[in-house]
Amino acid sequence: MNTTVNVEGMTCQHCVASVTEELREIPAVTDVSVHLNSGGTSPVTITHTGDLDAQAVEAAVSEAGYRVVEHR
Repeated sequence: MNTTVNVEGMTCQHCVASVTEELREIPAVTDVSVHLNSGGTSPVTITHTGDLDAQAVEAAVSEAGYRVVEHR
């Protein structure tokens, strides 16, 4: 299954790597794909098995230093 969240504040590939690393630590996550929109809101597609805990996603993104602004 895929879930897309919009993340605010990423500006470079280091940002992408930080968010990706944190999200991949969530047990159900199998892949993460980020479409970087430097300085704006970037869509992050999370591929996962089973249910994905929205709070875990927000916590992981926050740990990387960014903020989820919308879940889809």
